[in-house]
Amino acid sequence: MKLYRLLTADDTSAFCHKVTLALNKGWALHGSPTYAWDHANGVMRCGQAVTKDAPGDYTPETKLGEQ
Repeated sequence: MKLYRLLTADDTSAFCHKVTLALNKGWALHGSPTYAWDHANGVMRCGQAVTKDAPGDYTPETKLGEQ
């Protein structure tokens, strides 16, 4: 099955660590990162899509973060 996640966080090193952890768990970058101003919280936010091929069949109960 092909899995997809959109990782998001404030523009801090925590976002880079989140993406790095996903890459080290076998996820691959998908597309370009995004960067936008979060007016509600007054911070810049980052986003990066990642994908991964995994065994089995997808169901809505699949825990993407545990793959």
